[in-house]
Amino acid sequence: MASTLKIATWNINSVRFRIGIVERFLNEEAPDILCLQETKTVDKTFPVDALKSLGYEYQALHGQKMHHGVAIVSKVPFHEDDRLDWQANGEARHVGVRLDSGFYVENVYVPAGGDIPDREQNPKFGQKLDFLDRMTEWSETLDRPTLLVGDFNVAPLESDVWSHKQLLKVVSHTPIEVEHLDRLQKAHDWVDLGRRFIPPPERYYSWWSYRAKDWAASDRGRRLDHMWASPELAEKAVAHSIHEPSRSWFKPSDHVPLVTEFRV
Repeated sequence: MASTLKIATWNINSVRFRIGIVERFLNEEAPDILCLQETKTVDKTFPVDALKSLGYEYQALHGQKMHHGVAIVSKVPFHEDDRLDWQANGEARHVGVRLDSGFYVENVYVPAGGDIPDREQNPKFGQKLDFLDRMTEWSETLDRPTLLVGDFNVAPLESDVWSHKQLLKVVSHTPIEVEHLDRLQKAHDWVDLGRRFIPPPERYYSWWSYRAKDWAASDRGRRLDHMWASPELAEKAVAHSIHEPSRSWFKPSDHVPLVTEFRV
């Protein structure tokens, strides 16, 4: 009888400050693997022992002081990891591992891109587009079953945002970002697992701004977080969910976890 492997991704927006909700999520949902983005800590101050005490013995860390940072913590073994510099400036925005089950998990934190959607006026926006282009070049040569997860900082579909019309000129939903993300997806025939299980035009958000006094009532969300799979791996996905309740937990992240289960 086949078993399942449950993998989660979450932009935690400071793992040390929010270790309480990380522990709660792991206790309640018990994923086999958790991919974190925006950990905002160097590796030596990552809460290694706290997560090991919950059974997450295997950890791949790529931290950075106060900014960025990614990590993969796992109950199941992994045997190699890499840290690709898609930002081309040394920022800690990627970590990847190979699992015993034969596929790779690549965890990425794409730059937000600043506030002005113009490369000339806002260099951060250009860096974001270049980052996606480097990911596209990597995807074109990919020849192994892979799960690509993380905060992509792009909400591509109209039903991925609370108002398509009002956000067309807002960074994360502009046509040029969507075009770059589309090229990335086509470069490896990536399967968008979220939209496989929750097809458009159904509402699907993973981020709500801290600025809203009542995030749930206003529900001005965006789908910035993604889980994409190589076609052969996508066929093994059996369930997918968004953990919206965590947005209301004590000291919440502005993102919520996504969870996909695979038949292995």
